[in-house]
Amino acid sequence: MNNPEYAKIGNKKYKINTDFRVAIECNRISMDDTIGDNERGLAIIYKLYGEEGLDNKQDHVELMRIAEKFLKCGKDIEETNNKEADMDFIQDMDFIKASFRSDYQIDLTHEKMHWWEFYNLIGGLSNSEFGNCCVLNRIRNLRNINPNEIDDPKRKKEIIELQQKFSLKKNEKKIPQLTNEQKQNIDNYLKMTGIK
Repeated sequence: MNNPEYAKIGNKKYKINTDFRVAIECNRISMDDTIGDNERGLAIIYKLYGEEGLDNKQDHVELMRIAEKFLKCGKDIEETNNKEADMDFIQDMDFIKASFRSDYQIDLTHEKMHWWEFYNLIGGLSNSEFGNCCVLNRIRNLRNINPNEIDDPKRKKEIIELQQKFSLKKNEKKIPQLTNEQKQNIDNYLKMTGIK
């Protein structure tokens, strides 16, 4: 399957901003609970399709369906994956850049790369238990070690300290507290636009 460049709805083609940085930002937006569902969808549409996508409200539902498929690289990725994440595109970006530089001689600082290519190259980064392993996969492997399976107390302590140092930061969900006046203004807006 070729890396898609356009979203086609009926006779209309929307150019997709395929850069991996945009896709990472869209994934961040999709998981941000401080943004309302409607605003989240509009932000993703704007990031991927620009003003043209935003202006054509009749296509928003289909554009979001295509966006979801695009962000999943055309694969059926289970939402309820039981495996705990061992990587975060934003938090680990320095490790990702260093790994692309060492394994592929690609400088991601200046490289414009299609999201699907970037995603597939992440999966192909060197990862060997014999020492040939990029920095990103060394960190990911460290995060996946079960310290309880280590018998040597000194080694176990070292692993736990390293895991704490390189642990993924949990996204603390900050729920904004609205005043009664703000709630009333939002309610009036929703009634006025016919949403409520």
